[in-house]
Amino acid sequence: MSGITPSQTIGPFFAYGLTPRDYDWNEVFGNNLVTPDASGERIRIEGHVRDGDGQPVVDAMLEIWQADASGRYAHPADRRALPNAAFKGFGRAGTDRDGAFSFETVRPGAVPGPDGKPQAPHIAVVLFSRGMLTHVYTRIYFADAAENVSDPILALVPLARRDTLIAQRSDRDGQPVYLFDIRLQGDGETVFFDI
Repeated sequence: MSGITPSQTIGPFFAYGLTPRDYDWNEVFGNNLVTPDASGERIRIEGHVRDGDGQPVVDAMLEIWQADASGRYAHPADRRALPNAAFKGFGRAGTDRDGAFSFETVRPGAVPGPDGKPQAPHIAVVLFSRGMLTHVYTRIYFADAAENVSDPILALVPLARRDTLIAQRSDRDGQPVYLFDIRLQGDGETVFFDI
């Protein structure tokens, strides 16, 4: 008779199906959202996921969902015409041994909020990780977006914590790169939303 199988709170992730970047196929999803017909500014988002002690989280998985450059979602609920039929606005990436992740995408446009008033350009993020029974939700805003000052969701976040939602621009080899780290606990903890 063998011993008892050790328990885990969640995981391990079945990486072949969840984060296909490390495999020979990525037709369904991956960390490159850019399609040949996508209009708008192409950007790269880079960051790290860290725990409460500042250590890298090496087995996290991030999903992003965003509007296209015109502020339209590839979703049946968004009934406006889609100029970028192939751009789906959904991506998935796992973290590496340094807790790093990246996405290639287009900078989203402003989108209407629940009351019809515009929200600042942003990207919705869902993070899954070992040890977390429930995934967490956050947003990526862009430091150089003038619309941030009137965004109704960002206004709900205490001023002292808003910077945890703001990606900083750092151009590299002519490409806009936005740096966005996620801290799960402790000093500088990222703001997570209760959805």
